[in-house]
Amino acid sequence: MLSHVSLGTNRFEEAVAFYDRVLATLGVGRVMDLSAQRAVAYGRAFPEFWVQAPCDGQRAQAANGVHVAFLAASPQQVQAFHAAALAAGGTDDGAPGPRPHYGPQYWGCFVRDLDGHKIEAMAWLPAA
Repeated sequence: MLSHVSLGTNRFEEAVAFYDRVLATLGVGRVMDLSAQRAVAYGRAFPEFWVQAPCDGQRAQAANGVHVAFLAASPQQVQAFHAAALAAGGTDDGAPGPRPHYGPQYWGCFVRDLDGHKIEAMAWLPAA
């Protein structure tokens, strides 16, 4: 349904270092590097998630009610994502664990990135 998602940043180099470290825990890496234009795309095979300075030259802002969820293969990857995000300067917004209100197999965590964007890693557990 979606091709990709982009988040704006006011701290481009720091944000790219943050996402390099955090997304690696999910087996995701850079697939396009347009650093000269202040944009980097991440994915497993093609650009799925972009970090970039806003094209209009204005300051990036985190939107209330918006978050980006990254699919993890296991609860261990969710925990590694959370730990890497905190170690890279992100802030905790919901520790790793089950989220039964999203479904009995839902396991996730929430973090705020360096610009205050809410990001999540989540995994679907096998059915009991």
